[in-house]
Amino acid sequence: MADLKITMPDGREKEISEATTPLQIASAISPSLAKKSVVAKVDDHYIGMNEVIRFSGKFKLVTKDEDEALDVLRHSTAHLLAQALRHLHPQIHLGVGPSIANGFYYDTDDLAEADKQVAADEFPAIIAEMKKLVQQNIPINNRPVSRQEALKIFAADPYKTALINDLPENEEITVAEQGDYTDLDRGGLVPSTGWIKHFALTSVAGAYWRGKSDNQMMQRIYGLSEWDASRLEEQKKALEERKERDHRTIGKQMELFFTSQEIGAGLPVWLPNGAAIRRTIEDYLVEKERQNGYMNVYTPVVSNLDLYKRSGHWDHYRDDMFPAMTADDGEQLELRPMNCPSHIAIFEHEPRSYRDLPYRIAEFGQMHRWEKSGALTGLSRVREMTLNDGHTVVSPEQVEPEFKDILRLIREVYADFGFTDNDYRFRLSYRDPNNTQKYFDDDAMWKHAQAALKRAMDDMGLDYFEAEGEAAFYGPKLDIQFKTALGNEETMSTIQLDFLLPERFDMKYTGEDNQDHRPVLIHRGVVGTMERFVAFLIEKYKGQFPTWLAPVQAVVIPVNNGAHGDYAKSIYSKLMKDGRRIKLDNRDEKLGYLIRDAQVNLKTPYILVVGDQEVKDHTVTVRFRGSDYTKEMSVDAFVEMINDDVANYSKGSDKVKEMLNK
Repeated sequence: MADLKITMPDGREKEISEATTPLQIASAISPSLAKKSVVAKVDDHYIGMNEVIRFSGKFKLVTKDEDEALDVLRHSTAHLLAQALRHLHPQIHLGVGPSIANGFYYDTDDLAEADKQVAADEFPAIIAEMKKLVQQNIPINNRPVSRQEALKIFAADPYKTALINDLPENEEITVAEQGDYTDLDRGGLVPSTGWIKHFALTSVAGAYWRGKSDNQMMQRIYGLSEWDASRLEEQKKALEERKERDHRTIGKQMELFFTSQEIGAGLPVWLPNGAAIRRTIEDYLVEKERQNGYMNVYTPVVSNLDLYKRSGHWDHYRDDMFPAMTADDGEQLELRPMNCPSHIAIFEHEPRSYRDLPYRIAEFGQMHRWEKSGALTGLSRVREMTLNDGHTVVSPEQVEPEFKDILRLIREVYADFGFTDNDYRFRLSYRDPNNTQKYFDDDAMWKHAQAALKRAMDDMGLDYFEAEGEAAFYGPKLDIQFKTALGNEETMSTIQLDFLLPERFDMKYTGEDNQDHRPVLIHRGVVGTMERFVAFLIEKYKGQFPTWLAPVQAVVIPVNNGAHGDYAKSIYSKLMKDGRRIKLDNRDEKLGYLIRDAQVNLKTPYILVVGDQEVKDHTVTVRFRGSDYTKEMSVDAFVEMINDDVANYSKGSDKVKEMLNK
């Protein structure tokens, strides 16, 4: 008599005994299937290939060719790392060790020795121990244990004990046994250590236990794991490429920005070179906005807390806001997390009519968010940021045409920065229909607004995908998703429809019928925050910014400062007065050193070398970035070329091509 029933992927029901393992089922179907099956699932529960199936449900074998199997492999490699660490450091304590995109990590802490953590120079010894365990082909099995047994097993490890104590009383606890090593685990591991053949350890970093800054700082060890050696090599190369493009490394090398605990975590300081890039972007966008009917404003970085209570930000985002400050008269002030309430106040400053609509205002508004210290990263995750923010107040009939105009503006900006349609994709972000409590309660509004966005995208003939649960609490939005140079996907730009704030702030305009009407508010960010956008550009260009954005567009170097310095200064002055960002490098160093410094550290587009011949002929010798090619030309010809390069946003300047082809 069968004890259990499982439903196979084709819908057939199969009766099995309680002694049946997934490996037996796979082998009965096909020996080749058994060889490539990594793990099994019954409903959402992982079952090891050699483990007994303990309950009924939908059965599935996960094979090597599935993405899920790679997660299983990486998770298993994290366990392999932990076992090797326990052999090398018997007193080490272990936190969690999940698979992540492109690899895995394990959090460790050697509390037995004060301030001692695993260092990267130990990687060869750790990898050697891991390989020994692979050669032993140690079976890996999960089994359920009581809470008491689990606490006994992990009595010496405070982190595992904390995880056990936080589990609900009725939740089943399972452990993974791997030879002399036991770990907490819900399942989802390869059958034995012999399956783990191609892996590497890549780096270590500090990580707070459970991501909270008031908890113990642990050592996070990162690694890679793949099914085949060639793919592992590809991942290693990709990792090196990511390191080379890391905006923090390049930012330091090019002297663009820095962060300091003395100033405050997550509060970046823009150095002159970085400020030059940022100012160029801001000037460009302000002019673009002016051309598209926006009025630029400045509003306070701190406001009365009641403003954010009225807007709903205090209720919905309180945990992400800085603590309120109390003035001596009792007024509570808040560092603003959003600019929209201030922009609404500008609209309401005087009566408006339908003739004022669409009413467009924009600001590079400084905002503050209380990011966890463990999440802060260079310019990409900060506590103070400046958003290229804009708001349009429209009548309901103007929603779709204004949405299209905003999207056209965004795409024009993208083109000037050299982005193509292949660099991004569109996401229509809707509310979650199964969890409507966290959204503005107006079913008709959501249906109408989501349909309007969809209709506008269809009218423009643009491809998009839809995502439920990604909307803001006050309305649906279009998110423009970019693939970063480091392989992640991030939201660059957003267009949000808002029907809630006009209600909360009692916004109104006088219609053609002389009656009051409720407008719709459209939130718009063309390139997001300056911090994240510049980080994105640093990594995209690898620091080699196009001429119009480059912090230093050309470096003038005299071969001999005594003989050629005055002529070099005259060229420098001419270019500076012409609006270019120029550096005169007349340091008492060898010419080769100065050229390499301009090429490698400043990554400048043009290097102008002047010596005896150039002084005599009133010319410059130009070195072009990314090429060994040099060309002697008149100063006026170079000025014309670089100005044309900048004016065309460095998109294949005809003058540059002309000079290179002469």
